[in-house]
Amino acid sequence: MSGIVVHLPRGSGGADGEPGGGAVTLRLGPGEVARFGRGSSTTPVELRLADEAISRLAGEIRVTDDHWQLTNHSTTQTYLVENPEGAGEYLRVSPRRAGAPIPFEFSRVVLPTRRGTNVSFQVFAPDHVYLDPPGAGGSWGASRTVTAYSLDETATYFLVLVALCEPWLRDQSPVAVPTTPQVVERLRGHATGGGLTARAVSSHIDYLADEKLRIGAAAAANEAGAGGCTGTAAAGDRRNGKRDAVVALALKFAVVREEHLALLPPRAEAGARGR
Repeated sequence: MSGIVVHLPRGSGGADGEPGGGAVTLRLGPGEVARFGRGSSTTPVELRLADEAISRLAGEIRVTDDHWQLTNHSTTQTYLVENPEGAGEYLRVSPRRAGAPIPFEFSRVVLPTRRGTNVSFQVFAPDHVYLDPPGAGGSWGASRTVTAYSLDETATYFLVLVALCEPWLRDQSPVAVPTTPQVVERLRGHATGGGLTARAVSSHIDYLADEKLRIGAAAAANEAGAGGCTGTAAAGDRRNGKRDAVVALALKFAVVREEHLALLPPRAEAGARGR
């Protein structure tokens, strides 16, 4: 595993008695640690969680070669680690538990508070390690293989990717990358993706581009021909360029194939022809 991404949403941070601050994103490699809690001048933390029910040093995240671990420093509070892609799947990390291994690719770490809503942050662990095929020879330590593009075909981000690639796979003409609103509409009625908002779809596209397919911002801008644009127009071009680059790479390396279209809900026009 090349590392993890930790994201604290806007409004969750801030100092005691102050409104939550802006969003925080950390990138951690193997062996690195990030601490979380209320923090203070004598107890520095990388993720500051603004709630009086949370300890100054509430816990820490540690990255290993093939997973990440969560330590709970609280003496009284149990933390939850939820799998947003797992239909309610979660695990508990009890008080004083050290180095609990977390198996999820997407995780939401939830800390209890005295308010109506709990405090949480997300952890993304993009890369997976696989054994070489039987007969490849060599020991496990010498033959560990990391896939070039490690995607979970049951995850919502992959569903979004399939929807983006659908026009090419169905050989429609003229071919254009679906817009974010078009992806939202295309997934409407899907069991897990039917409730996605435009913001959620954009977040999945960002995750695909930045973490799963590792398409740099400069490359995405070049794809869109964004040179010379400023302000809102440039931001729109970068967004379009990122979508174009994601689709181009996914199709070029057969990350998404025709059989993946079965993951999408039936098309409305197909139902109309059937009637």
